[in-house]
Amino acid sequence: MTTVPGAADRRRWDRERVENAVLGVLRWVTIVVLTVVSVFPFYYMVLLSVRLIQDVQLSPGSIIVNPGEIAFSAYTEVLKSVDEGGQGFVRLILISSAVAIATVIVTLTVSIPGAYAVTRLRFFGRRQVDALFLAVYLFPAIVLAIPLYVVLSRLELRGSLFALVLVYVAQTVPVTLYMLRGYFDTIPVSLEEAAQLDGNGRLGVIWRVSLPLSRPALAATALYVFMIAWNEYLFALLFMVERRDRWTVSLGLSQLAGSIEIPTTVLMAGSVLLTAPIVALFFAGERLLVEGLTGGAEKG
Repeated sequence: MTTVPGAADRRRWDRERVENAVLGVLRWVTIVVLTVVSVFPFYYMVLLSVRLIQDVQLSPGSIIVNPGEIAFSAYTEVLKSVDEGGQGFVRLILISSAVAIATVIVTLTVSIPGAYAVTRLRFFGRRQVDALFLAVYLFPAIVLAIPLYVVLSRLELRGSLFALVLVYVAQTVPVTLYMLRGYFDTIPVSLEEAAQLDGNGRLGVIWRVSLPLSRPALAATALYVFMIAWNEYLFALLFMVERRDRWTVSLGLSQLAGSIEIPTTVLMAGSVLLTAPIVALFFAGERLLVEGLTGGAEKG
């Protein structure tokens, strides 16, 4: 049987072209499906929050709203103070922001020197300490809830925002140390040695060399810690339930969800206010976040 010269190459080229075309279509189909699955819940939540409750009851499944039907009365009710007949979310947002920012500052202040020490210094038990970071983080929050409740109650700190920040710091420091350690490993030691030759001590090296080069990792870590402190519910409920004047926004939203007297539109408006800051921070620091999360994968 005679084989036509080049026929095998043409068949292989045709097969590769078909495979590339199929994979290209599947890639875009996957992207579209994942985008819809990710974006649609948030879109529908925003849609319900800007509709009147009467319209929602008439057509709850509608995914398109006419511009003339848009109303922001639900946001007005959510943001108004309790004394004015609203839900007081402005105060809740301010409290949550203060707690989250304080948690980020304290966590980074503790984690940066700790991660640097594990990365650069040589001491007995260094590997064990390194492994202990994630081992501590593997304990579920509910396991720590009762001991923390007993300790803070005996110290008369239950109901204190300061105690809540300490709990969040204890919860986030282990994984923060692990994340920063991976990034500090990518910084060439020669840069730090050059800085030491210029007369910088350890703190000077960290401040002038390590931290500027670690800005992506610091941004990713700060966003991660902020998200945990902003969305956390269990410890906030456990320690702050008796102090309504110190509730965080997650506690306020849970109150809306548990009340049959609260319209769905108001609940969705509160959900948007809880979610929007995290989404905005993510898109604002997307580049730094991606660099920080992937930077520790390669050694420089």
